[in-house]
Amino acid sequence: MRAYIGFDDTDTLEADRGTGKLARWFEQELPEGCSVVGVVRQQLLVCDAIPYTSHNSSACMIVDIPDPSPLPALVERAARHLERHALEGSDPGLCVVGEGDAALPNLLAFGRRCTNAVVSQKEALRAVNGAHLSGHGGTNDGIIGAAAAVGLTAAGWYGRFIEFGALREFPEAVRVGDLEQAGILVVSMDRDARVPAPDEMVVTKGWLRPRLWGGRAVVGVIPNGNGLWESLGGRRRDRRSRS
Repeated sequence: MRAYIGFDDTDTLEADRGTGKLARWFEQELPEGCSVVGVVRQQLLVCDAIPYTSHNSSACMIVDIPDPSPLPALVERAARHLERHALEGSDPGLCVVGEGDAALPNLLAFGRRCTNAVVSQKEALRAVNGAHLSGHGGTNDGIIGAAAAVGLTAAGWYGRFIEFGALREFPEAVRVGDLEQAGILVVSMDRDARVPAPDEMVVTKGWLRPRLWGGRAVVGVIPNGNGLWESLGGRRRDRRSRS
């Protein structure tokens, strides 16, 4: 089964790292028998009424667990991880929910609302319905994004992977077959939607971030010449990478 661990609001504007990086580091803290599937970044509403550090995103780690028994240890270790690495002046929050938990439908509805409306801590606490949600400093506003990240990620159709296997080790041009062997599906997004062949190449522009579609990692590509494809998206140029 799977567990979903949501983190949010762990950094400050001057930080050299963001919430995504902190979530990725948590892999080193997992209990024995647990393994990372990936870490997904979720984009929430950007609005002057919402305090946020840079882009108002949160992150969710997807973890394979043998059964529900490691959930308390995941909560304890994730809380310690937050308290150790979250920066002074941040408002960190944590949400941990197991696959099949009755809270997930409410958390999905809450997460979708967070993408287009201003919401409150009280709404987050209602949505989590007894599953784990905790604040770890400052205003505790991070519980909002942490809960939203879990709901959206568990739904399987939102966000993009910032960690997935050897995602960050692929070269700038990589074979379609190599991506698919690594569990990343390559899907054409052009008008004709031709199926990319295994020996054709995907140009990643040095930034490969699959979307979470249908519960799996999917790279959308467009044609870029004979036997070449170009992945959609690219690195932000307005700020240094913090995830």
